[in-house]
Amino acid sequence: MKLPGRDRHENVFIQLLHEQALTMQEATRALQRFLKTGDEEEATLIERCEKEGDELRRILIDELHKTFVTPFDREDIYQLSLYLDDVLDYTYTTVEELRVLQVQPDAHLAHMAMRLNEAADELVLAMERLTRNPMVALDHARRAKGRENQVERIYRQAVAELFRGPEDVHHVMEMLRIREVYRHISNAADRADHAANVIGSIIVKMT
Repeated sequence: MKLPGRDRHENVFIQLLHEQALTMQEATRALQRFLKTGDEEEATLIERCEKEGDELRRILIDELHKTFVTPFDREDIYQLSLYLDDVLDYTYTTVEELRVLQVQPDAHLAHMAMRLNEAADELVLAMERLTRNPMVALDHARRAKGRENQVERIYRQAVAELFRGPEDVHHVMEMLRIREVYRHISNAADRADHAANVIGSIIVKMT
């Protein structure tokens, strides 16, 4: 968590949202590495990021309760924080589902994780440019939405391939397990899309 290093000239809400986005980005990068290597240190990092993200959100909500004047709409601050935290949560539960269901990562899962991380990268850039270069931030938000569309295409293709497999009990059980893991990454990308929508809404109100 990066709270002690805050720039006092920066609005507390913008800093907290930026820190949430950075934590989310760190977790999605760790997920990519975990899917490639199975390294438990990466899983531990994701869990730590998820806890840090929860704490950042708690602090942000506390600040909202204490602060009358905010840099943009209070509801937008709340929703953007929520969706960034949701991306983190689903990144973490993807790892949990892999473990619990004993699923081996495949190429589709790795591809979805890569696109999710790219969406996280775009959201971080959008947050960094939100106040000084809002139209550049809007472009990054749109790119994040584009990555979500790519995740959904990969998800549909992956599920279609599962249903084309052999019609036996073993395959059906395997199909249900891996589809559940696919769904968690798909949900993470969906929340990234929601976060991008809120950023777009903020920029429309600012300009």
